[in-house]
Amino acid sequence: MKARSEPAGRIRGGTPAKQVRVVVKPDSSAENYECPREQMIAEAAYFRAEQRGFAPGNEMSDWLQAEVDVESILHNLH
Repeated sequence: MKARSEPAGRIRGGTPAKQVRVVVKPDSSAENYECPREQMIAEAAYFRAEQRGFAPGNEMSDWLQAEVDVESILHNLH
C-alpha cells in the first residue's frame, strides 16, 4: 500500500489551507509500503504548523493531533 499526505481545503479569503488528507493507494504487496505511519504523522504535523504560521510552542500539540488524525484514517481503512 502506498500512502501520502496532501493539502486540502481553504481558509478565510478563499486561499488554500494546509489541512491534511491522507491518500492510501492499494499495492499488490504489503512489503511495498513506502510511507510508514511516522512519516504520515510528520507530514500531517508539518501542515498543521504551517497552517498556524509556524508559531513556536505548539509543536507537541501539532504532532499529537496529527497522530490522532492518521490513526483514525488508518483505522477506518481496515
